[in-house]
Amino acid sequence: MADKENCMRVTRLAKKRAAEAISASVKQQRPNKKRVVLGELKSLSSNVPSEPKKEQKCSKPTRKVVSKEAVEVKEKIVEDPLIDIDAQSDDPQMCKDYVSEIYGYLHRMEMEEHRRPLPDYLEKVQRDVTANMRGILVDWLVEVAEEYKLLSDTLYLTVSYIDRFLSKYTITRQKLQLLGVSSMLIASKYEEITPPHVEDFCYITDNTYTRQDVVKMEFDILNFLKYEMGNPTPKVFLRRFTRVAREDYNNPDLRLEFLGYYLAELSLLEYACVKFLPSLIAAAVVFLSKFTLNPEVIPWNAALQRYTGYKAADLKECVLILHDLQLKRRGQALVAVREKYNQHKFKCVSTLLSPPRIPNAYFG
Repeated sequence: MADKENCMRVTRLAKKRAAEAISASVKQQRPNKKRVVLGELKSLSSNVPSEPKKEQKCSKPTRKVVSKEAVEVKEKIVEDPLIDIDAQSDDPQMCKDYVSEIYGYLHRMEMEEHRRPLPDYLEKVQRDVTANMRGILVDWLVEVAEEYKLLSDTLYLTVSYIDRFLSKYTITRQKLQLLGVSSMLIASKYEEITPPHVEDFCYITDNTYTRQDVVKMEFDILNFLKYEMGNPTPKVFLRRFTRVAREDYNNPDLRLEFLGYYLAELSLLEYACVKFLPSLIAAAVVFLSKFTLNPEVIPWNAALQRYTGYKAADLKECVLILHDLQLKRRGQALVAVREKYNQHKFKCVSTLLSPPRIPNAYFG
């Protein structure tokens, strides 16, 4: 009996030591994450510290040779507005039998007033927050999303919550980062299978805010949203619009898809894009993506007009803003999105540049 008790005691001690070893290992690994204090967000250079990254060289993309037969099929699918692109896929996840109704519902939802931020909330509501500070915050949140391997849908929802909250409540610049991490916490719980914990978001701010601070702000945001956390974002519409824009349905050019994701995330940085509907931003992104990959061809056609609901002229203002972002005429100091898409897994699309001027005839 005594031997049995000694054996059980040894087993318990072994389990305890193993648990302590695992805990110590986790603590040693955790400091590898970048902790950032945005503080009062005074300037771009002093508030967004970045670690030097190894330069990734990308080979110049080559154009695919398309057969004459493939060109004829492409023209039938893309140029003819009467052909239903939804019938081109047998993937049950595309919901081809009722996808039109789904996107009709999303279009109506995105125009609901309570789901839209004020286009000029920084001028009308905020007194201590500027467009520059907003850009710094979103740029940092892109890095946080990368650090915790979050979905891009989580990032889009996060920025949507931030803009809508700032459209109603005045906050100080010291609380702007708190609003950002709390919004991302909510979006993570909505989108992610295993969202980060509250403590993770406290840690990533170098414990500038306590757990109670984050939970209190989370409560305030949820009350403001009335717990309606879903919302159409540019990413939702971009999935469908990119499919319409593909030139080869059997062998799609991934550069078009990744370039669209890149330009759409650049739009999150720009306060001037807040006034545009998510579907319009997605359409403008497709326009500029096609122009970037093939500047000699008019990027808009009847099929895109039919499925997006926008004429080329409707997109001009948004396209020109995105064009400036792509060419670094705007947001040059905000580098997180550019570095994210300067990776081989994204075909290094952030290195692709379109011509400096888009012909006015393309918007005709």
